[in-house]
Amino acid sequence: MPLNRSQLIRLTTIDRCLQNRYRRWTLDDLIEACSEAIYDCEGRTEGVSRRTVQADIQLMRSNKLGYEAPIIVVDKKYYTYADKNYSITNIPLSDADVSTLQQAMDILRHFQMFSQFSPVTDIIDKLGDHIAVTTKHDIPAIHLEKNERLKGLEHVSALYQYILAKKAIIINYQSFKARHPRPFAISPYLLKEYRNRWFIICYDYVRKGICNYALDRIVSVEPYEDKPFVENTFFDPEHYFDNIVGVTKDLNSESQTVRLRVDANQAPYVITKPLHGTQKVVRKTDDGGIEVTIEVVPNPELERIILGFGQHMQVIEPRLLRHRMKKELQVAALQYEM
Repeated sequence: MPLNRSQLIRLTTIDRCLQNRYRRWTLDDLIEACSEAIYDCEGRTEGVSRRTVQADIQLMRSNKLGYEAPIIVVDKKYYTYADKNYSITNIPLSDADVSTLQQAMDILRHFQMFSQFSPVTDIIDKLGDHIAVTTKHDIPAIHLEKNERLKGLEHVSALYQYILAKKAIIINYQSFKARHPRPFAISPYLLKEYRNRWFIICYDYVRKGICNYALDRIVSVEPYEDKPFVENTFFDPEHYFDNIVGVTKDLNSESQTVRLRVDANQAPYVITKPLHGTQKVVRKTDDGGIEVTIEVVPNPELERIILGFGQHMQVIEPRLLRHRMKKELQVAALQYEM
């Protein structure tokens, strides 16, 4: 049963009052304490009704939140805990609670490279210790793909902060073909992870258009004070990747229908793990294979995926992509004739 913020404030306030056994708490006292807490935390002045606090007490007594708080009334007037050591904050975690926390922590650890997660790192570690003690083991139940030795991860947090601040920056970038790094002035818009590599989607001041740069080729990042930040009026970040595989995209290119034939050996894999969200099986072949279509802008990432299937996948259309794949495979085949 989820709690809203006001209800959580009231329950913790009632719990704190009933733990204080140096004072006798009437219903009116609890109402006043809850009203003050709501004002302090939310600035609301309308107060809390008698019916609301009575409902909160009944909720704490019940098992709906797992509390089953031993709240009793003394002399038909004063509220207290029958167990002086009781508190709703001392409730042991259930197996389901532990499982949910473990899954959440495993996912959070994957994003600890972002600086906004650094304040909660200690909390995550403490929770991890508590769960390990509670469950008597610390074997992870979920594993996310990551490469802690991957170059460029050290730039993720800084680039993220520049995006939020809308600051122009200079990246010193060394492509695989370059002998030395070169400075590129950009306005950063979006960080994208693809196959365990990170990319920055940005406006390039020299090229005067949208570019993407791989973080593992960035040598350094620094603010660029000479140019104002160029606002992103070029694309919608929520849907920028909808019609591509990977990260490479020409904003002036339109989606095409890519038709592929997949043999019986690889057809089950393509069905269960689609190449793209638009994938449709349009025909089943006599030999147990399939033909599928996807609506995408052809790019190098798509080509690499197709080539990765080797003899098991064939491009039917568009003709230009089919020609490129044929040429690539012919050149690759020559490598084995030497």
